Amino acid sequence: MSEYVPSNKVNFSCFKCGKQREDIRIKGKARGHCHPCYKKYFWKPKLFLCPRCERERPYQAKGLCTGCYNSVFHIDKVKIYNKIKDHNINYETYKSATKLCVVCGFDKIVDLHHLDMNHKNNAIENLAGLCPNHHKMAHHRNFQKDVFQQLKDKGFTVSEGYKDDSLFKNPSS
Repeated sequence: MSEYVPSNKVNFSCFKCGKQREDIRIKGKARGHCHPCYKKYFWKPKLFLCPRCERERPYQAKGLCTGCYNSVFHIDKVKIYNKIKDHNINYETYKSATKLCVVCGFDKIVDLHHLDMNHKNNAIENLAGLCPNHHKMAHHRNFQKDVFQQLKDKGFTVSEGYKDDSLFKNPSS
């Protein structure tokens, strides 16, 4: 059996992209353009007032604009994707390393800290979860020794940190 091909379809080339396609419209709004080119260059979506953000945006689904729809229905997927992209590690590894701050036990917001300060070393032994306060302190030279000492007391292997700046400063200045 041969496949049925409608007799009214003829291959034309699109005015924009030049590709030969069956879906080139001869009449109507698209006049000589393929469907992808028409959607990209000519078609303007109708705008509506989004009930969540109260801005005039194109309709996505469930009565919301694209941004609100994604933040309501896909926020968990977006978070997982961002963690994988930002830290280049498996999400399960990230989740296990950031259950709670290893210094104070805070569990609401926990950042991922690389103990040897090498962000390419994603071994589980090199990762520690720190609350935002302790994470900031671990990267600040005034408080770094205190946080590193607390991490050593908990059994983590920690790098030396920054060297003392007084070695490099001119004493006469």
